[in-house]
Amino acid sequence: MRPVLKRIVSASYLAILCIGGLKANAQELEDFQRRLTQFRLDNGLQVLVYTRPRAPVAAFLTFADVGAVDEERGKTGLAHLFEHMAFKGTRTIGTRSYAAEARALERIDRIFDQIRSEKAQPQPDPNRLALLEKQFQQAQQAAQAYMVHDEFEQILQRAGSRGLNAGTGSDYTVYFVNLPANKMELWMSLESERFLCPVLREFYKERAVVMEERRLRVESDPMGRLFEEFLAVAFKAHPYGTAVIGHMSDLEAVSRRDAEEFFRRHYVPEHLTVVIVGDVDPDKVKALARRYFGRLKGSGPRTRHITQEPPQPGPRKVILEDQAQPVLLLGFRRPGINHADSAVYQAIADIMGEGRTARVYTALVKEKRIAMDAGVLDGLPGERYPCLFGFYALPARGHTNEECEQAIWEQIERLKREPVTDEELQKAKTRARAALIRQLGSNMGLARNLAYYQVITGDWRNLFRQLDRIRKVSADDIQRVAEQTFVERNCTTAYLKTTVKEGQS
Repeated sequence: MRPVLKRIVSASYLAILCIGGLKANAQELEDFQRRLTQFRLDNGLQVLVYTRPRAPVAAFLTFADVGAVDEERGKTGLAHLFEHMAFKGTRTIGTRSYAAEARALERIDRIFDQIRSEKAQPQPDPNRLALLEKQFQQAQQAAQAYMVHDEFEQILQRAGSRGLNAGTGSDYTVYFVNLPANKMELWMSLESERFLCPVLREFYKERAVVMEERRLRVESDPMGRLFEEFLAVAFKAHPYGTAVIGHMSDLEAVSRRDAEEFFRRHYVPEHLTVVIVGDVDPDKVKALARRYFGRLKGSGPRTRHITQEPPQPGPRKVILEDQAQPVLLLGFRRPGINHADSAVYQAIADIMGEGRTARVYTALVKEKRIAMDAGVLDGLPGERYPCLFGFYALPARGHTNEECEQAIWEQIERLKREPVTDEELQKAKTRARAALIRQLGSNMGLARNLAYYQVITGDWRNLFRQLDRIRKVSADDIQRVAEQTFVERNCTTAYLKTTVKEGQS
């Protein structure tokens, strides 16, 4: 899901924004734009720079237009796995002798190919597999001798970095760090090199980490399994139906060469956006970007085919049973972020599910006392493409998913039948504006939002346009969208039902 729309700009801009809306402050938006420099290198990589000289620091972010939706069938989980590998270094960082290490890594790949080939046989030879597994472990240990662990991270730490991290979603992958502003050239050098000549060392070790992550978060977690099944049922064709972490059988079979091919296809400069926010000189950023990121070789216009989800002909339902807390999920198909009604869905999400005064929480938790928690999950699992508007509830002791589902439908029907009050609508609009102000101090919050809106919607200015659209949402808009969206034939329901009977521990 997108970073909350709500994180940006100068104090003066937001002060006026909160008083009168966007139309009253064209000058302030113009001032914001004057602080923002946008350019594209010859190889297609684009850069956004926002000058904020309040302190000698800056947020540095690389937004890759590649996520789980870009994976091939049978190779799910690669986008997330490559995110792990992007910290392992390059041909000059993280190695004592790359020439020797490369030979060691090739030996690991050859043995893995033999293991995969043997496992694919109708009757794999257990003795041969045991021998190959032993050789595989020995080869990995031999490669460790050439590796300098965590050198990429340690270089940045010595330079004063904070918050070095990354994240993968259905729609994108993002890499980010905060640094003293005078370390910009160091960051440019390191960041460009890891996309120029990455070395996927410790690939199979990191793959095992991801597989364990899947065991913990999905296979051993009833809620994780429910959410995975929920997406799979809601999306039968679109890749949103596959969890970002991927399927276990795909992770078991994926090779280092598969990850390298994924990198070559997707991590090209045309798919990368660099955003820098802080005490930096845009002219210097341009010069350094050309010197370092200009080394990346472009591949030309992107050809991207994403399978479209066909219309949903009727309601869908999935039920899981486990010795766990019951959970209810309701998901309704809605358009993506670039649709004209995107702001209406955001307003509905606020009125129905934002905080402890929202309608769903008030009805199920406070008044009926049939749930321990209840609310809204909008934009699942991404929102570049048509996605889900979700409701959830955790039934209280002695109550059921069915009761909670009926109560949520009552609130949905109320939303369609009765116009929301002026007070509710104004609160939703005020919270959207107030949330921006709360995030004023964060260079990284600004960087993440600029990158997200630039790449996912096509223009960073849509961040502010979205806020203006929210300001214009009416009670009639909410009723119209609710009547179109929240209908039974458009609903996917998921139950996690407990197998523990009342009185059992």
